[in-house]
Amino acid sequence: MKHLGVRERLEELEIQLLSPFAAKSRFSKGRLRPEPPSPVRTEFQRDRDRVIHCKAFRRLKHKTQVFLAPLGDHYMTRLTHVLQVTQVARTIARALRLNEDLTEAIGLAHDLGHPPFGHAGEEALAELYPEGFRHNLQSLRVVDKLENDGRGLNLTMEVREAIPKHSKERGDVMAEAWGTAETLEGQVVKLADSIAYVSHDIEDAIRAGIITPNDLPADAVRVLGRTHGERINTMVCAVIEYSWAATGEGLTPEEAARTPPPPIGMDPTVLGALNAMREFLFDRVYTNPVAKAEFVKAKDVIRRLYEHFCRHPELIPEKFFVHEDPVERAVVDYIAGMTDRYALYLYEGLFVPKLWAVMSVPVQHH
Repeated sequence: MKHLGVRERLEELEIQLLSPFAAKSRFSKGRLRPEPPSPVRTEFQRDRDRVIHCKAFRRLKHKTQVFLAPLGDHYMTRLTHVLQVTQVARTIARALRLNEDLTEAIGLAHDLGHPPFGHAGEEALAELYPEGFRHNLQSLRVVDKLENDGRGLNLTMEVREAIPKHSKERGDVMAEAWGTAETLEGQVVKLADSIAYVSHDIEDAIRAGIITPNDLPADAVRVLGRTHGERINTMVCAVIEYSWAATGEGLTPEEAARTPPPPIGMDPTVLGALNAMREFLFDRVYTNPVAKAEFVKAKDVIRRLYEHFCRHPELIPEKFFVHEDPVERAVVDYIAGMTDRYALYLYEGLFVPKLWAVMSVPVQHH
């Protein structure tokens, strides 16, 4: 085969060009099920491609980011959010000489487990399912067990390990609620997630008329900038400058081998402004009464579907039972994989009375 040696050359280029602290495909920890290597792609390139081609990734285009099933063409969906996160993460990774392929694979996969209706769906499933529900853990379940009719995507350990650790609780985006990714590439994706959604959620909230630009916290605006582009640029540069030691610049190979990988972070002033803007979004957008009213309705849709399929598991596709999980687990997996519009379609078909089509109406004589 003419292309023999392409992967080996790519692996060698990673070793020559990337930071000594970057993940290298040649030294990957491997997969849950060993596979022969590709002749033309590195292990992390294969992971990226598998995510892009999977069904769960395709469905993100019809899943909520913040606003439920928006009719406007310019609102963010879960897919456009994932693409922006990945773009931001790749920019940072390239500047720091980290592995862009690994960064991209993690970024594209990190939200595959989001249920319909965004965090409303997540909250509903967490309340209904006795073992709880978190979208970050569901993302890992998607790539491990649900895709490919139960076979999963069999991604590398580096991607799998980082997926659940992108998640954050309310408060400091640097908090380690779910642990810190072992690779610097995984740490970059976690920060890129916050950088992307804080900025684009502001744009969507303004577009929806929930806030105006003048409502944004003035101190945070002075640091981050007023426009979407200014905010992204400020935060990306703040990560790169603060994390410059991750490039390994100035270290000899021997020194690099003795030095622990420096963690990825952000300039404290910019980080403070990011946290302030994020807290503003929680107070004024995510818990806004208008959005909250739809939030409650969406949770009720999930609840009715969950209860119905628990009573009628025979209606669930067989592929959700290949691992012999309990019925409730299969129901959660089935619902979590739905798009907003498919969940609404099922809800309408199951619970909304249909009008009878009457071909002819007899005349009533009085």
